[in-house]
Amino acid sequence: KRCQHVLIRDVTIFHGGHFAILATGCINITVDNVTIDTNRDGINLDCCQSATVSNCRINAPNDDALCPKSSFALGKRMITENVTIVNCQVSGYEEGTLLDGTMKPSRVKNGRIKFGTESNGGFRNIAISNCTFRECRGLALEEVDGGIMENISISNLTMMNVDDYPIYITLGRRNRGPDSLTLGTVRKISISNVIASGVDTMSGIHITGLPGRPVEGIRLQNIRLSYKGGGAKADADRVPPELDRGYPEPRRIGITPGYGLFARHVNGLELSDVHLEFEQEDLRPAIVCVDVDGLEIRHFKAETASGVPVARFENVKGLLVRDAPDIEKIAAERKE
Repeated sequence: KRCQHVLIRDVTIFHGGHFAILATGCINITVDNVTIDTNRDGINLDCCQSATVSNCRINAPNDDALCPKSSFALGKRMITENVTIVNCQVSGYEEGTLLDGTMKPSRVKNGRIKFGTESNGGFRNIAISNCTFRECRGLALEEVDGGIMENISISNLTMMNVDDYPIYITLGRRNRGPDSLTLGTVRKISISNVIASGVDTMSGIHITGLPGRPVEGIRLQNIRLSYKGGGAKADADRVPPELDRGYPEPRRIGITPGYGLFARHVNGLELSDVHLEFEQEDLRPAIVCVDVDGLEIRHFKAETASGVPVARFENVKGLLVRDAPDIEKIAAERKE
């Protein structure tokens, strides 16, 4: 806590308690070549600046594996910024089975990389690259306590058998903290070069802001997602609840109407070179966008069941489509 120039290297931690590593208010901290096999949080960087996490293996079936936060723990808002996470593996196998090499699937299956939920100060200038997710939940970016999340660059992720959503970006107004009265901000997020297989039926990419307070400037490029499928027609008609004041856990939102992507309350969403497919027939559209201003879709391909439209747009403005014939037809019909 409140330390500078910290180095944690070449360490193995088993059953690490509530947090295997918790750094709060630290500057210039490096965690390198650390293996963690625990039943709660792996590495938490709370209100830290200039931090690097590299070459780590973190297994955390009951909680988050790698979790930047920006809480009120130091009695004031402090942003977590200038963070690099590279060459890490996160997973949700049963505790102990990463270390013994048996890799037994867990019933709970958490173990993801997540920003938040504590997010009073926010997150800025963060880069994540060359990481793998196995038998766990997907990537979650959650700003719900009045902070700012901006300039986030994420690339080269491989995911296998991920639950909930492989990519989850949300803005809420839980506003936990004594002075959390303002609305937060989520903007300038780029996610590229993601391959995910065995994604569960609940949904794919989930991007949501608030009514009147959209997330802004979201760019997804070169994304390949394969879902288990099995969604019903009733799921396609479902309207997911707004979790603006609740705990922003994906499972509280439930199955979304688009099997590959659901976006709501967004200004500036770019989908470039996105491919979606399923293993079992799914009766939902591939993507559903609601209240989106400025939607650009290029080089898009998606598998759909017979008679099911590839996309559904509600209150979408500024739609630009290139090299995506099925969506171009829908865009043309909207203009007629």
